[in-house]
Amino acid sequence: MSDAYEREQQNNHLLDELSSKVSALRGVTVNIYDNARSQDVIDSSNEVFSNLSTSLKGSANRLGRMAQQGNKVAIFKLAGGIIAVVIGLWWILSFFW
Repeated sequence: MSDAYEREQQNNHLLDELSSKVSALRGVTVNIYDNARSQDVIDSSNEVFSNLSTSLKGSANRLGRMAQQGNKVAIFKLAGGIIAVVIGLWWILSFFW
């Protein structure tokens, strides 16, 4: 009878160890899933910044063509607009800091 009791105790002990290993494996699986989801967000952000870079390059090319054509009034208007936007952003952000 005591031999059966010892085996039952060993089985319970091994079952507890197996349960802890399964829990650890579940935790690792959840961490891998969360990491994969955050990697998808990073890839999406990279795509957005890539599109922004392409748009900025196109704008810079158009600005260069405009400057080559000698349209000085348009260049001054553009420069004034950029300066106004920078000053406006600086003014708005100064309220928050």
